[in-house]
Amino acid sequence: MTALNRKLLRDLWLMRGQILAIAAVIMGGVATLVMALSTYDSLLETRDRFYRDYRFAEVFAPLKRAPEAMAERLREIPGVRELETRVVAQVKLEVAGFSDPITGQLLSVPDHGDPLLNRLHLKRGRWPTPYSENEALVSDTFADAHHLKTGDHVGAIINGKLKQLTLVGIALSPEYVYQIAPGSMFPDFQRYGVLWMGRHALAVAYGMDGAFNRVALTLAPGAQIQDVIDALDERLAPYGGIGAYGRKDQFSNRFLTEELKQLQTTATVFPAIFLGVAAFLLNVVVSRLIATQRDQIAILKAFGYPNGTIGWHYIKLVLAIVLIGVAGGVALGAWFGHGLAGVYMDFYRFPYLNYILRPPAILIALAVGAVAGIGGTLFAVLKATRLPPAEGMRPETPVAYRATIVERLGLQRYLNQPSRMILRHIERRPVKSLLTLIGIACAGGLMMVGNYQRGAIDFMVDVQFRQAAREDLSVTFIEPTAGRALHEIAGLPGVRQVEGFRDVAANLRFRQYHYRTSLSGIQPEGRLHRSLDSKLKPVRVPPDGVILTDHLATNILHVQPGDLLTVEVLEGRRQVLQIPVQGITKQYLGVSAYIRQDVLNTLLREGDVVSGAYVSHEPDRAGPLYQALHDRPRVLGLVAHATAIRSFYATLGEFVLFFNMVSTLLAGIIAFGVVYNSARISLSERSRELASLRVLGFTRGEIAYILLGELAVLTLAAIPVGFLVGAGLCGILVVSFESDLYRLPLVLSSNNYALSAAVVAVSAILSGLLAWHRLGRLDLIGVLKTRE
Repeated sequence: MTALNRKLLRDLWLMRGQILAIAAVIMGGVATLVMALSTYDSLLETRDRFYRDYRFAEVFAPLKRAPEAMAERLREIPGVRELETRVVAQVKLEVAGFSDPITGQLLSVPDHGDPLLNRLHLKRGRWPTPYSENEALVSDTFADAHHLKTGDHVGAIINGKLKQLTLVGIALSPEYVYQIAPGSMFPDFQRYGVLWMGRHALAVAYGMDGAFNRVALTLAPGAQIQDVIDALDERLAPYGGIGAYGRKDQFSNRFLTEELKQLQTTATVFPAIFLGVAAFLLNVVVSRLIATQRDQIAILKAFGYPNGTIGWHYIKLVLAIVLIGVAGGVALGAWFGHGLAGVYMDFYRFPYLNYILRPPAILIALAVGAVAGIGGTLFAVLKATRLPPAEGMRPETPVAYRATIVERLGLQRYLNQPSRMILRHIERRPVKSLLTLIGIACAGGLMMVGNYQRGAIDFMVDVQFRQAAREDLSVTFIEPTAGRALHEIAGLPGVRQVEGFRDVAANLRFRQYHYRTSLSGIQPEGRLHRSLDSKLKPVRVPPDGVILTDHLATNILHVQPGDLLTVEVLEGRRQVLQIPVQGITKQYLGVSAYIRQDVLNTLLREGDVVSGAYVSHEPDRAGPLYQALHDRPRVLGLVAHATAIRSFYATLGEFVLFFNMVSTLLAGIIAFGVVYNSARISLSERSRELASLRVLGFTRGEIAYILLGELAVLTLAAIPVGFLVGAGLCGILVVSFESDLYRLPLVLSSNNYALSAAVVAVSAILSGLLAWHRLGRLDLIGVLKTRE
């Protein structure tokens, strides 16, 4: 072992406390990177395998009704490789012991053999007997929510008639990895279920014998998906087709794809923030280490060691710290990643999940950590290699001490001598003080990032369900219904207020941009369902145009108020409308296009027609009202906002809490690492000065006050700066996590600020206690030895 390598090991051992603290900062960034990348790779691999093994379709086409003979004409469309028709029925379900209304979807499966596309994974039980009249498979989410098992019975109202179904198996489908009721914002596994029956039994019960109302297909190699969709729409238009769409627009897949994008963003943004702090901290530490070892560097150069060898020595020191951090980060990230993947398995329904940590993820973590470490210390290392031996063997030029601003203002009489020494040292080393302050501020800012998401989600739910959608219940009809149905609902016991709405599937176009969604006809001055502006104030829907939510208008369609929007209606007469954009509203969940209901009815030339109703009711009359609505034959489904919110927190709460726990833990580690290193570096730099004061008669408490008082002043000054840093970092997250499914609001509560300040303060106290312990071990004789 060479002399420099022995010196390297000694330096590592002597600086072990600082090195572990810096490695902890690197570990936090690497753990976040590995956790996100490994979870992303695992989910992506599982999704692709599930889609491939169970033949997930690439194009879907819903319609009213078409004869089975039409299937052959559809198979003749150029670009179609495999095509399968089926029957899908929207139903009401009844489960013994559960009184709330339940909606569901019944899908047909072939009476013989497996489906050609969208095959099912049989988790438990068996397939229905061929041509059985009452056997069905049920989705595992619904079965788990109601503790159903094979042999249990579920009532299904199909085409107005109650049918008792015997559950013979529990299954999963690539179509319902993310299972949510149509029109809902969140999954509710208790109140929405998916079941599968034999094709013949379902067709007869639903009045579809010899017909179909859904098409699924895959594409031939080289086929253009839009050409196939256009041909499908043209041929299915006479049969009530409402617009074919590709896999990317299939709701379950779209939500899963967006979640994977968020994981990719997490793997970019969070590690960049954490490792940026680590690079900054490494630069500070190595710079100060080199400053304390200038005499050693000079001696090495005097003995003939070249600049490159000395520079490589310090690079190896940095790499050793990085390796410790990366090794810990990979292990911690794999552990967290495995836990996060398990949380996702509760939310997304896969038949299997093979957690994988690919070697490229480890190599990326190592490369990113090395680049952050070396990049952050390169300047300090270059400065060390350029130091002439004669200059390095001399002590540094003493700092010129002059009267401080406080003293020039005549305020020194209010301060004792140690307090004045603290202020002098801070003012006369402004760069060092500023770097320490920024480092502590970054640590506090990271704590705000780690604890930000839960508060943002609470705010999103509050805006969506307490300010914009203020109804207690959303009622959806089987098909558009005359407006007089609202009077019938208003007359039910317990109903306070009713507002009708009309939703129509549409493709919105502006220039080359387009987006498939629904055009929502609402009351112009609705009290239950409202659109809000950027200040969350109600917006009146104008009589001569459409209002778009901000993300849809700005980021998807790129329209502004006054632009003319093309609306391609995907049902009924399939009109193409030109409607001006009259305003933009604020919405955090989903995207919407609002128009007055009466205007939409006029444009569609259909009279006073509603798709459903928003209802507010007496809290103590909810049960009887739900049952009364559930018994109405034209009512397809009910969505109670209170239960939707509870379901949202039950399903997403575990994920949010897990991610918050990980982020907060890693941010806390970084905060302690930054503050502790600041204290240790200050102690290393001022050990000679403090020892001199001890020899001159200062007590241990007085020199501790001088050292730790400076840390306290800088920490107190850094806390408000950290608030600004945290707000800026959260702003980066807001921009990075934008999608058409949800947008995070930039909302920081007092809890965010309080937790950040508390963690920084506690880190400072713990660091001060450790520094106090080391002050008692100062070698006064050794420290005071001159180097001249």
